[in-house]
Amino acid sequence: MQALVLVGGRGTRLLPITEATPKPVITLVDRPFLAWMLGWLAGHGVDEVVLSCGFLPDRMKEVLGDGIPNGPRLIWVEETEPMGTAGAMRFALEHLDDRFLALNGDLLSDFDLSALVAFHQRREAKATIGLKEVQDTTGFGLVDLEDDGTVSGFREKAGTSDGGSGLVNSGVYVLEREVIEAVEPGREVSIEREVFPRLAGPGLAGLVLDGYWMDIGTPDRYLQATWDIVEGRMEGSPDLAGSGPVIAPTASVAPGAKVGPRAVVSSDCVVEEGAEVSGSVMLEGSRVGTNARVIDSILASGAVVDADEAVSGAVIGQNEEQDDRRRSGDT
Repeated sequence: MQALVLVGGRGTRLLPITEATPKPVITLVDRPFLAWMLGWLAGHGVDEVVLSCGFLPDRMKEVLGDGIPNGPRLIWVEETEPMGTAGAMRFALEHLDDRFLALNGDLLSDFDLSALVAFHQRREAKATIGLKEVQDTTGFGLVDLEDDGTVSGFREKAGTSDGGSGLVNSGVYVLEREVIEAVEPGREVSIEREVFPRLAGPGLAGLVLDGYWMDIGTPDRYLQATWDIVEGRMEGSPDLAGSGPVIAPTASVAPGAKVGPRAVVSSDCVVEEGAEVSGSVMLEGSRVGTNARVIDSILASGAVVDADEAVSGAVIGQNEEQDDRRRSGDT
């Protein structure tokens, strides 16, 4: 089975972390984020993944190389300009099989992809959308699903007063190649706003999937996904579940420092004497100085919190000045 993963976005909602590192290869707990997705796909029989990328593709290749051990073979397709979800698929058409999985590249999930593919085959659909039932649909577009699994239509994003449970597009699809062949080449096209609404009816199916599902595209969601992995709320990380603070073997934590109970200290990080790191992620090579406090924050690779400094709810980029920090409430 083949999968196409869309990893062309700039990750602007995660700035300044993504200033020099593409979101797909930012470390999530103990490995590049995309490695979680590749392992998930491999577990459902995917042996080839087409990566449609645009922002800093060389950096992604440097980190991922040929992929993960025992994982799928990687094919790299580089967009020269943003083309939208369907436009990116059309650009990669020459590499696509007659039937393939397609996924948004900022998705962390343990959905049963095998069940989705089997349902698609039984329905003989042109496209099948993996759906997720959410309890608060505020900010989501909704999908209308018939009892037989036919997607009959779509509704715009609910306003703040329209919340309640409903079915939303999870960003996981099974597609027949003919759907993408019909997309006009060379222009920006959205599969969600243009292609799927035209297919609504017998050719478009939907299946409600159970399991973990998170878009890691914001600092708050990135942190929540981190704790969900460490605390065992997502399948696929039994070696990490319940492990408390995760400290890389090459990190240096002074005996008098306090780390955790929620914390990730990545490779080559330094936590100095008397410092406290709690509810926070330190990415590669970042440093927390003597008696500094870092609470509920993210430190980009190489970021430094000076001695005696205190930060809370912050996203700190590499080489930032002390007063140039994005707080989670200011994004």
